[in-house]
Amino acid sequence: MATLAPSQTAQPALKPAAPLIALEGVTKTFDLLPVLRNLTLHIGRGDFWALLGANGSGKSTLLRLIAGLGQAEGGTIRVGGWQLPREAARVRAQLGLVSHKLLLYENLTARENLRFFSRLYNLRGGAAEARIEALLARVGLARRADDPVRTFSRGMAQRLSIARALLHNPAILLLDEPYSGLDQAAAALLDALLGEAHAEGRTILMVTHEIERAARLPSHVAILARGAIAFVCPREAIPDAAWLAARYAEVTS
Repeated sequence: MATLAPSQTAQPALKPAAPLIALEGVTKTFDLLPVLRNLTLHIGRGDFWALLGANGSGKSTLLRLIAGLGQAEGGTIRVGGWQLPREAARVRAQLGLVSHKLLLYENLTARENLRFFSRLYNLRGGAAEARIEALLARVGLARRADDPVRTFSRGMAQRLSIARALLHNPAILLLDEPYSGLDQAAAALLDALLGEAHAEGRTILMVTHEIERAARLPSHVAILARGAIAFVCPREAIPDAAWLAARYAEVTS
């Protein structure tokens, strides 16, 4: 198993703040249709949250707002003490994002993709190459490193997208349905990667429909319903996936 060396890139330290991610009274509409309604959510430094919710409940919208890729009509969003969208550039330097869009260049190889993004993150030289090789090995793509991404299955491209998100050693990981397209072996690998990231002290927010995983992997679970956080529970209070599935059905019905 490859060991990932920390990034050598100097990045501004996160401002002291508790919680690390704080949303207060956030509202967002599309074509006059409310998507998020007075939403409040606090995520502590080093926490791993799973966010559940029905299709169209606003989960991906919420993730995009935290990533600084959209603007709310009301409320405040702070990440590491910085306010979005005003200080989005500072926030993005601390984020690793895995979204529905893989954010990869299909005509480049896996290695070339990571080299391209390493330059965007100011990672250069031997340290960057070592990290790229370690990440390719860690996500199981070392043997396909020189193949164009257009030849990859959806699951392989998803694994490369996860490597891209980890490339600059971010303090915060935002994942939107990261298990989409993964087979059983790749999903187990992602379980291990997320467990390692959490153990390293990263703050993680994962949008998922995987109730079984939400019941055992994260430190906290939240359910989004009707545009607001309708349920929050620490993992130690969740006896099993069936219990969480029942609460999900109650909240989203």
